[in-house]
Amino acid sequence: MTHACLRIALCTSALWLCASATAAPATVVVENKTRPTACAEEDNVSLALSGRGIARFRVEALQPPYLAGIGADTTAPDFSNCNFDGGAHPTDPSYAFKPRRVVLHDGRQWMIVGITLPTFWRPHRVPVRVGQRSEDDIHLLQVFAKKPGAKPLEAIVMYPADGYWRLKPLPLARFGDGVYGSSFLMGPIETDGRPVVNIASIEVMTQPLAFRLRFASGGRADVKVAEISETRTALDVTLAPPTRRDQPFAVLRSMYVTADNADVSALSWQATPSSAMQTQDLPSVSTVEAAQVRFGRTVPSRHNTSAPDIRFSGFETAGSGR
Repeated sequence: MTHACLRIALCTSALWLCASATAAPATVVVENKTRPTACAEEDNVSLALSGRGIARFRVEALQPPYLAGIGADTTAPDFSNCNFDGGAHPTDPSYAFKPRRVVLHDGRQWMIVGITLPTFWRPHRVPVRVGQRSEDDIHLLQVFAKKPGAKPLEAIVMYPADGYWRLKPLPLARFGDGVYGSSFLMGPIETDGRPVVNIASIEVMTQPLAFRLRFASGGRADVKVAEISETRTALDVTLAPPTRRDQPFAVLRSMYVTADNADVSALSWQATPSSAMQTQDLPSVSTVEAAQVRFGRTVPSRHNTSAPDIRFSGFETAGSGR
């Protein structure tokens, strides 16, 4: 009897231990579906990640590599080449809601706030449970990190009705509250005017901080908040069931006008875990295979200058165990 078979015979209640002996880190395909725009406030960047059997990965918001060389941030919106001026996008539907703000959790480490917006582009109502409290009209979940003697700082936002996430590290002192840049989706990607993830319900656990998302099409994602610091905000994600190759499991959404007017202007990636890093300007990327990929900027941008890079890494198949 082989060692693997012996382990199966001895571990019938934990077969995943046997599978972990042969599994290897995975790679994913990143496809660039970006379209050109002159509007700095439009998400024209769309980068889709797909791969067969992906069960776990990490997504991080990291400080941009040029941060030490800039003293001031540029955060003002620029609608100069847009066909809207800060309100709803003209092509979006608009559904009315009664606006409100509710504190769903206020503990020693975290404050979690739910926002209902006066209008939103989708009518979907997603049940959200935090502890014993349930709400069904939350458009925006905010996670604030708390430190003694300092004001809470927002590090994570999540939109239950369309599945979008945004992350940022805790800002360095000279950058105030810091700014978000790119957003992303995780789960079964669908198209409803733009990429979305349809979520059936969300449960938020506070000790440790984690989200459980159940998808409308079946399956779930367990999202553990692994770190919130000035270096990174990191999520460890487990998908069940694992992914299929023919459907993206994550999409990064962002904006690019020029290299110095973008929230993402370059990709850096490893083709395999042992490969050297490669970097390529966003417009010249078509499709890459990656063991990890960082969506970021190599030169300071005049749009959200301190906004973070977003990195996906740690891709694992179902049998590999973290």
